[in-house]
Amino acid sequence: MISADSNPARPRPLPILIVEDDEALREALVDTLGLAGYDVVEAADGEAALAQLERHRVGMVVSDVQMQPMDGHRLLLEVKQRHPYLPVLLMTAYGVIDKAVAAMRDGACNYITKPFEPEVLLAQVVRHMLPAVHGDDDDVVAEDPATREILELARRVAATDATVLITGESGTGKEVLARTIHRHSARASGPFVAINCAAIPDNLLESTLFGHERGAFTGAANAAPGKFEQAQSGTLLLDEVSEMPLPLQVKLLRVLQEREVERVGGRRSIPLDSRVLATSNRDMAAEVAAGRFREDLYYRLNVFPLHNIPLRERPLDIVPLARRVLARGLGRGQKASHRLSEAAEAALTGYRWPGNIRELENVMQRAMILAPGSVIEPSHLALPRQEAVATTEAASPVRTEAPPRDLRSLERQHILETLAACGGVRRLAAERLGMAERTLRYKLQTFRREGYHVPPGGGSDDTADASGPES
Repeated sequence: MISADSNPARPRPLPILIVEDDEALREALVDTLGLAGYDVVEAADGEAALAQLERHRVGMVVSDVQMQPMDGHRLLLEVKQRHPYLPVLLMTAYGVIDKAVAAMRDGACNYITKPFEPEVLLAQVVRHMLPAVHGDDDDVVAEDPATREILELARRVAATDATVLITGESGTGKEVLARTIHRHSARASGPFVAINCAAIPDNLLESTLFGHERGAFTGAANAAPGKFEQAQSGTLLLDEVSEMPLPLQVKLLRVLQEREVERVGGRRSIPLDSRVLATSNRDMAAEVAAGRFREDLYYRLNVFPLHNIPLRERPLDIVPLARRVLARGLGRGQKASHRLSEAAEAALTGYRWPGNIRELENVMQRAMILAPGSVIEPSHLALPRQEAVATTEAASPVRTEAPPRDLRSLERQHILETLAACGGVRRLAAERLGMAERTLRYKLQTFRREGYHVPPGGGSDDTADASGPES
């Protein structure tokens, strides 16, 4: 592997896997990418490429089409089956472009025709490469394929200005994911401002969000901008937005609709240029149905839903996360010197982690204190009995269905949640979703055939779903 020099303060690009059976061309490609600052992993054929993917996390695959015994098209299908969101760029000779076009229908990000200039390859890498790995403490550990898929969705939506609603259990790292979206957005150079809607008293939340003028209320000796103004040209995170009181939800909705804010006690509207992200550990559709969260605000925030999966569903991340805590040490200048035994790693992986990453960090800090030497054993982890975990999980309102990890699943979740919030009324749900009612009925019929529960129609709307989409 060629390793490019990098500034530790800057994000480190993921390696690029080059698959080319022509040794001279492969060396030229490696040199081109190496000189541009990329790490490179090499493979001479498809089987070797798949083996490299088992050993290395890469940000992109660049493969020749004409190879033996596994050609580039077959390699593409194998990569997409194992790593659905990994970009694959194909290199093809002029005479076999038709194969490259067919491969794009099967998930290739693009193709380039041989011979090509280095700038052509580098432009494709910049356009399609997965996000760089950041070295700060807020970075997402993404060794598990499920986490990588969530990160790829985050990268895609980061390139837009769409509002994102991140849901997931407490302690799964929703704010970390929000920061990742900000870092990979066009607003990365602007501020990232977070406000915990559950941690601020109701009587202070409005002025904290929107700001206030001097004399607006007792104690307002000076005018002060709110979080929305502080996030100008950047990103505002509404953490645990489901805890916001209903009267304030009305004002928040107006701000999001009008893209302007008026300070408490003020008469002047201030134009806003900030992106809004929101998080919640609750089932938002259920909160809407129960009347605790405004339906119109929910749809304003839920433009692009992301579900951050719990730690138990990303087992390959558990040990790397634990090692990261160990690498930090106990702070106050203490040198990080602990390591996990194989038995301790097995115990960590076998535990269900109802408290998710936050619980894992606490367990590892406690283990560093309890361990008399440098090696942490299972007894130092002091993990609770699994029976107690099962009781906790049974009492917690967590999803029983696997969280969505692709765009089709996200669409299905969004449609079914909208339908539930509309009491099963197809006509109303179709209006909320912005699609034809017949199209909605066709999608519902498809979901039902796939084994998903579709709420029955409400009232007079309780009719059979359409047999085909709108033409």
